[in-house]
Amino acid sequence: MNKQKRHEIFSRFRDENPNPTTELEYSNPFELLIAVILSAQATDVGVNKATRKLYPVANTPEAIYNLGVDGLKEYIKTIGLFNAKAENVIKTCKALVDKHGSSVPDNREDLEALPGVGRKTANVVLNTAFGQPTMAVDTHIYRVSNRTKIAPGKNVNEVEQKLVRFIPKEFLQDAHHWLILHGRYTCVARKPKCGSCMIEDLCEYKEKTDF
Repeated sequence: MNKQKRHEIFSRFRDENPNPTTELEYSNPFELLIAVILSAQATDVGVNKATRKLYPVANTPEAIYNLGVDGLKEYIKTIGLFNAKAENVIKTCKALVDKHGSSVPDNREDLEALPGVGRKTANVVLNTAFGQPTMAVDTHIYRVSNRTKIAPGKNVNEVEQKLVRFIPKEFLQDAHHWLILHGRYTCVARKPKCGSCMIEDLCEYKEKTDF
């Protein structure tokens, strides 16, 4: 995989989808932060179903904190790991009120200090809410990066570092979303849909399918 191939791959992604965004539903940085915390080991579809009921009732740190852990669980109990997530969300809401004036911080250090927020969640919020060119590597991006050879790596941190280094700067802001969508709908886990893939001729995956 060389520089020219990578440039062409992301040019095609951009031509196909000039303004990609997350499939999580949100209307402000706080709603996005909570949705991303809830999305760990869960689908965006499942999270959206829960937040469509939660956010009309409570969509500020104070309002969700006032629900309490048990109150919040009633809204998110359809999501995997909801017990632990409810605890983390309530603690995060308290931290936002106490330390950040109820606003979501726009820097990695403060975000990662929040309960339930790791590097991947911080990267999503920094990229999607604040327009920073970060790269959150989830299972889809990890798979696509290794399978296509865009940025092969043994772990998510290695893949993240390579993607940030290898992706041309003009594409870096939106690359996170393009790669997730590609992994979610085309370069799927069990059997990639190579026959209908827009970058099949550029991808270096050896076992291409006709599907």
